[in-house]
Order: sequence, then C-alpha cells, then structure tokens
Amino acid sequence: MSLLMPSRPIVINPDLACSIGLNEAIALQQVNYWLKETTSGLERDGVRWIYNTNEQWLEQFPFWSESTLKRTFTRLKNLGVLKVEQLNKSQRDMTNYYTINYESELLDEVKVTKWKSSNCTLPSAQNEPMDEVKVERSNGSKRTALIRSNCTDVHTENTTENTTDIKKPICPVAPQPDPEVLITDNAILVLTHLNQVSGSRYQKSKTSLENIRARLREGYSVHDLQLVIDLKHEHWSGNDDQYQYMRPETLFGPKKFESYLQSATRWESKGRPKRQDWEGQRNNSSMMVFGGPDKAIPAGFRGAKP
Repeated sequence: MSLLMPSRPIVINPDLACSIGLNEAIALQQVNYWLKETTSGLERDGVRWIYNTNEQWLEQFPFWSESTLKRTFTRLKNLGVLKVEQLNKSQRDMTNYYTINYESELLDEVKVTKWKSSNCTLPSAQNEPMDEVKVERSNGSKRTALIRSNCTDVHTENTTENTTDIKKPICPVAPQPDPEVLITDNAILVLTHLNQVSGSRYQKSKTSLENIRARLREGYSVHDLQLVIDLKHEHWSGNDDQYQYMRPETLFGPKKFESYLQSATRWESKGRPKRQDWEGQRNNSSMMVFGGPDKAIPAGFRGAKP
C-alpha cells in the first residue's frame, strides 16, 4: 500500500488552530487555497473573491454536517477573519462570495507567536535514570533481557518530585473568544453608526441591541446592517413621519430587515444615488420608447404606394 495520499490533503498551521479554533482553521485554509492557488472567482476593487455553494463546500469537507459547515463559516465571519458578500447585481442571485481579511490580528503570526510564548510552558529537560527493566522478547523466547541506560554523556538528575500528579497540559490551548462577546461588540459598532448617521442617542441597552444581535447571529455582517442604516437615512431624510422609524426595532426587526437589505444592496450597486435622483433612475430604467403610429397603407389595399 502506497504511503502517498491519493488526494490533496488539507494542511493547517497549529498556530492558526490555536488562534481561531480547529474547524475554523480547516475552513479558512481551504478558502485561502481557492484564493491563492487557483484562478477561480472574481476580482472586485483589487480584492479576489471566490464562491462555492454549501453542497460544493460539503464535498470538500465530507466529515462535516451542513449545520457544522454553516456554524463554522458564521463563526469565521463573526471573528472578522472571513468576509462574505453577495456581489451579483441580480436580485435573484443570492450567491455568497468569500474572501479573507488578511489584516486581522488573529492571523498575525508575530502577535499569535508572542501570545503563545507568554502563555505556554515548555517541557522541562528532566531526565530520570532508567531502572533495570525485564522485557519479554518478541520472538517468543522465555529468555529476558536487561535494559540499561548506556548513555554516559547525558546528565541525569535524580528528583523526589512526584510528576504523576501533574495533570495540567504543558501548553494550554489558546482560549477562544466568546462568540456572544464578539456579537455584542459588533452590535455596538452598528448602534454607534446609527447614532452618528441619524443624530440619535440610543444607549447600549438590551432593548437597543437585541434585534441587532439577532441579525448578527443569523450570519449577517456589520456592513450589511450599516448599509441598511445608510439606505433608510437617505430614503427617510426630510420626512419626519418616516424618519421616526430610524430605530433599531424597525430597521433590524425580523419581518422587514431582509427586504431592507435587498433594497440596500441594489442601491449600493448603483453607486448610492441621492434620494432626489431615484425617481429619474426608476423612470429611465423602465421607460420604453414608442414611435408614432404607422399610417402607411399596406400593399394590396386601395391607395397603397407601389
């Protein structure tokens, strides 16, 4: 049997797994492969994006269930190391495109290595002298052999320390950020953006943050929520009756948020036009030009031109 692997293995860096988690490291390494070693996907504003459906990802991760896959990608997005966007202009095309935030501190080798060096305990160089041990020969003989340490150039140290009770791991696994803490931090970013855009003063209370956190848990990004804020600000500005709905429970409620986001995505794809230009763009996009009525007499009828 060959020792060569018949297919390309997924190789991950232990430091990366220590930094963001094992499943997350596996998924992110595969995204990096598609971005760096293939010509798949598309380039937008100097950034390469790739896409795969859930079925295509599961073919690459056959050891995961679909729920594990979704949970892993959502966590990568919440950690800020993976960006997920729907880049197609068509409203019906909801394909997710992926790219990596290579600027994330969680991917910074120097910072991760520094963290490990300050939190990991290296194994001590303690050698204990070997006692005489009786070992049964593997060939079935009843003879025994005496095993001794023949190394005279290795310093050995006798110790009375009981090492059998040491259960603490030599190098503890890096503590993972609490997902709820990350979600709350991102929710505060969204709420701060809402206050800045609308001039409001919403506090970081449970009431103000609960709908924002709910949408982030569903996998929507901070950019998605901020884009909805920008759109509705442009839409409702100048109309006090409508602008009163510039509040978290209306913008990010479960019933209307998705439709708001779809409108905001189309608005952004058109260059974020000003409110006063919307009607003109709508008329231009839907206007059909008709010529005047055709008054020519068909051939074969009296008065028709030859």
